[in-house]
Amino acid sequence: MTRIVAGTFGGRVLAVPPAGTRPTSERVREALFSRLEHLDAIDGARVLDGYAGSGALGLEAVSRGAASVTLVELGRAAAEVCRRNVADLGLRDRAQVVKDTVETFVGRPPSAPWDLVLLDPPYDVPGETVDRILADLVPALAVDAVVVVERSARSAAPTWPEGLSDLGTKTYGETVVHLAERVTADPRR
Repeated sequence: MTRIVAGTFGGRVLAVPPAGTRPTSERVREALFSRLEHLDAIDGARVLDGYAGSGALGLEAVSRGAASVTLVELGRAAAEVCRRNVADLGLRDRAQVVKDTVETFVGRPPSAPWDLVLLDPPYDVPGETVDRILADLVPALAVDAVVVVERSARSAAPTWPEGLSDLGTKTYGETVVHLAERVTADPRR
């Protein structure tokens, strides 16, 4: 069972796709969002949840005060589950579901910069693909935006491109969470 851990919708159960996804455990989500709250990365944020699965990460962000979330998911069944979860929570005005590849989606300029990006690709997505997505994301990020990448403990750490500064890594059993912050070379910005 997957449920929202805290915030406005804390305790609400989310539907999950029947197969093909690996929902982030409640323990990992609780620790991750505690860290994000400490970084003041959630309140009022525009959130991108790539490889959304059930939408649990992005919907957790909205539950905890994010202004909006875009859930990007290629799988038809998973995208439908995201839509159902958005509807069940009454979040159609604050959550959008896009059925597309994350690679294609981040290649298009957003209507406004992202403040928080949550990437939880399947563990078999190659590191080079994740690194390319990160590089493509940088121009679409607000200054001080936070980027989270969840990977297997057996995967290489992401290579943060220029414009992203490492904020640390935390391991939870088989899951490793990497965080970075958008920085600019111009100290006046």
